[in-house]
Amino acid sequence: MEDSRIIKTEYSEVMQKSYIDYAMSVIIARALPDVRDGLKPVQRRTLYDMHELGIRYDRPYRKSARIVGDTMGKYHPHGDSSIYESLVVMTQDFKKGMPLIDGHGNFGNIEGDGAAAMRYTEARLEKVTQEAFLSDLDKDVVDFIPNFDETEKEPAVLPVKVPNLLVNGSEGIAVGMATNIPPHNLAEVIDAAKAYMKDPQITTKELMKYVKGPDFPTGGIVINKDELLPIYETGMGKVKIRGKVEIEKAKGGKTNLVITEIPYPMIGANIGKFLSDVAALAETKKTQDIVDISNQSSKEGIRIVIELKKDADVSNFINMLYKKTRLEDTFGVNMLAISGGRPETMGLKQIIKANVDFQFEVAGRKYKTLLEKELERKEIQEGLIKACNVIDLIIEILRGSKDRAMVKNCLTEGNTEGIKFKSKESKIMAAQLRFTEKQANAILDMRLYKLIGLELEALIKEHEETMANIYRYEDILERRDSMAQVIIQELDAIKKEYGRPRRTVVENGEIAVYEEKKVEEMEVMCLIDRFGYVKTIDMSTYERNKEAADGENKYVFPCKNTGRICVFTNLGQLHTIKVLDIPFGKFRDKGIPLDNISNYSAEKETIILVTGQSQLNLYRVVFATRQSMLKVVDGGEFDVAKRTVAATKLQEGDEVVSVAILKEQSNIVLQTAGGYFLRFPVEEIPDKKKGAVGVRGMKLGNKDYVEEVYYTQNTTEHFIEYKGKKLELNKIKSGKRDTKGIKPRI
Repeated sequence: MEDSRIIKTEYSEVMQKSYIDYAMSVIIARALPDVRDGLKPVQRRTLYDMHELGIRYDRPYRKSARIVGDTMGKYHPHGDSSIYESLVVMTQDFKKGMPLIDGHGNFGNIEGDGAAAMRYTEARLEKVTQEAFLSDLDKDVVDFIPNFDETEKEPAVLPVKVPNLLVNGSEGIAVGMATNIPPHNLAEVIDAAKAYMKDPQITTKELMKYVKGPDFPTGGIVINKDELLPIYETGMGKVKIRGKVEIEKAKGGKTNLVITEIPYPMIGANIGKFLSDVAALAETKKTQDIVDISNQSSKEGIRIVIELKKDADVSNFINMLYKKTRLEDTFGVNMLAISGGRPETMGLKQIIKANVDFQFEVAGRKYKTLLEKELERKEIQEGLIKACNVIDLIIEILRGSKDRAMVKNCLTEGNTEGIKFKSKESKIMAAQLRFTEKQANAILDMRLYKLIGLELEALIKEHEETMANIYRYEDILERRDSMAQVIIQELDAIKKEYGRPRRTVVENGEIAVYEEKKVEEMEVMCLIDRFGYVKTIDMSTYERNKEAADGENKYVFPCKNTGRICVFTNLGQLHTIKVLDIPFGKFRDKGIPLDNISNYSAEKETIILVTGQSQLNLYRVVFATRQSMLKVVDGGEFDVAKRTVAATKLQEGDEVVSVAILKEQSNIVLQTAGGYFLRFPVEEIPDKKKGAVGVRGMKLGNKDYVEEVYYTQNTTEHFIEYKGKKLELNKIKSGKRDTKGIKPRI
């Protein structure tokens, strides 16, 4: 029997809907920050949980594991590692413009070392977080929503008083989109928010008089000041940033370059990569100015020292660091945030506007709550003052009543039924009483000491203060200027206590021009032995050792030291190697394996020919394969910059048997494993492109294949040893291409 609850639907539709639901969940509820408080859900929940646990800045630290566990159990039903990583980042002053959590213990460092396990570290809220992020949560300033299992309530957004999205920046990868917002200076962002409040028509260019550009906690120098305006208008672009380099004089007239600030993207493992990149510059002989490099960084800050030779061109070397390493880097700005429940790429003004609008909304809700409380207080105060004036009557009502309900009924409605009065006048006066319910409750709860004269004076004074507060709160709620003034006062107080000088310099830096020292061009001899070790020697050394060099090496050919050598393999690959990468030295030096300086792999392929690029450019090249496919290619086609390209196209199961440079050869002789020989003129092989398969050179018998390829000249005898006897190739009868060939008589 078919179950009626089974819904039949198209698989692709289910997948599409499910993936869209997942994508939206990641975008909205995990990876992207809210423009109002600048926090991702995991950050917001962690801070709120710490607030709920009472882990304030002025109280003892609590174990991170306690915070993580509580956050996970109440608000964030994901992995503990994601919560702890979020907590760690919020403590790191080298990642955040304004850390939100005060960490105690090992919370990692700028060089990429991770934090200790959460069971070892402790944390508490920073003072600024307590005062500027969480202070008014009890005044109904934001909406509270049910948590994942609807057993708790959590704030949909924190009532943050500063544009935190800009101050601390954010980075996150969602599905199909990502955000990357740089940190900014708190004081500058507050000034920009104030300027917007005073003039909502202000332009992005005018706002940038206050927000000069990103202010990275690692300092550094932003060098494309003129390109920042379009970045802040659109919310997208690239900020170019350099590290700060100082020049110090060392002993013996040497110079030390000291890197004291690094580009923000370099933090973490990239510091180690920078050190290895600088070392590689020396190893590959890009520069010979480096004597030593050391990382002397400590808790006090970054200090990477590069010791240079006495006669080094310092400015050229610094420019080389900018060009060849990550000492100059780019920060890809993509100011994407959740606004109104949907992701939106926003410019500087949009972010500030969203934050200011949020401030007005929060302030409106806050002062509405405060006004309601003051009005309630006013009602009770007026009731108590009025009660003090007729206290004798109230005492008479209390004495003559049977229960609290009877007294309350008399105070609110003037109902005297059942109450015993001393006189008719008292009863008449009691019937005229009209206290409100709250006033009646306050009178019944009032203690006798409140009747003392001084207490009554204090009550009247308190009432005057309440009236003043009511007037002030109504003014704030009714006039936008008054509310703006209050918000500005709060911002000024935050700026005064937590503002700090800018760390990152913003300027229009000069483009780094690095002049590589030109290598003096000369002809050298390249030697490759049968084990695949390669070296170059100068021509005079070769001439002195010519016999030994030719006898001991498999490939010996001239090339330019500024050029490349070309390695053709049986798999149809061409590997190119810069001659400058090959060790140049003495005749008896061992050299370096070809595998180490190219993509060639001795385990997977066999070398067919090695020659200089300059040689190839002058001639044509003949290819012959195991399946007897032939072609001639112009050598200039192999003048490529890539390290590896396909030199020819091969059919399935085929491989290259011979690659020869065509100079004065007249004939080609193909020899098969079955003992067939075919000799025909080289002119019969057509010219093709390197991407072509070629044409058939010889008809092969079943399971036969081309084993050897020889080239001869018509006027010259060419003997080979075949089956233990000498065979003169030019005596083989000349045939035509694409024939079977003959078996020679020996």
